Amino acid sequence: MTAEVWLPIPPDEIEGLPEGPVYRHWNGEETFPADPGDCAYYVVPYMKPSGIGTRPLPGMRSVQVVQTLSAGIDHVEPGLRYLPPGVRLCNARGVHEASTAELTLALILASLRGIPDFVRAQDRGEWLGGFRPALADRKVIVVGYGSIGAAIEDRLVPFEVAPVVRVARSARTTARGPVHPLTELPALLPEADVVILSTPLTEATRHLVDAEFLARMKNGALLVNVARGPVVDTKALLAELESGRLTAALDVTDPEPLPPGHPLWHAPGIVVSPHAGGPTSAFLPRAKRLLVDQLNRFVNQEPLRNVILTTGA
Repeated sequence: MTAEVWLPIPPDEIEGLPEGPVYRHWNGEETFPADPGDCAYYVVPYMKPSGIGTRPLPGMRSVQVVQTLSAGIDHVEPGLRYLPPGVRLCNARGVHEASTAELTLALILASLRGIPDFVRAQDRGEWLGGFRPALADRKVIVVGYGSIGAAIEDRLVPFEVAPVVRVARSARTTARGPVHPLTELPALLPEADVVILSTPLTEATRHLVDAEFLARMKNGALLVNVARGPVVDTKALLAELESGRLTAALDVTDPEPLPPGHPLWHAPGIVVSPHAGGPTSAFLPRAKRLLVDQLNRFVNQEPLRNVILTTGA
């Protein structure tokens, strides 16, 4: 039986797709392109409102692979209970590292060097001088040292930061140096000038950044979140921002999208970007390369990359 593949990118725009499967284009529209029960390989639409990507999953009785085009899988997890055992869930490792790392550096520099203040002063026609902190010599902690965390460090090094402190779920050694386990983070926080969050959202990381976490951060430190909004307890962060003790640069928030009138918009010392880490000109070519590689592996019955979990395992 010919396998059906659902793609959020028109298949005729992806060069190198293997012959054999029937390709269906679906990017979250109300009407499905075919019976979900015939889909063998499902690529989840990217950057759609909550619930869109999981909508066909209850009917996907024959699906073998669910492929996200995001690094995180939390938006897909609620639909996994509908799938039969043995379905492989793959993420988009390799697609978003460059864009997310770029934005991370942009947020850090904008916050430290006061770029939002300069833009507002420009609107007023005001020459706003003054002394600002540099990124050079800052001590930085990266919490969540996967491929995105490593890409962030690659871009931090040329800015002459102090040695980057790496933190992940468990300890290990990398070419750049040791990675500390999450259990050591409380002891590391008081020395950090910049704390970057790039960890997946799991039950273990939900509200990881709570009042106790924030209280351990040094006065004047900057919190940067390019992970997921619920990694941070918004109420606890607001309390620290309103006191003036900490600053923050957030690409993700809880809630998200951040509604008009929410106090985070106008909290002192904050820079907010609208979950802009991934959707750049770098996304599409990398996403297409990933899909071509994965689908050739699928057709040739070779091991897939980026398998996060298998249902029923």
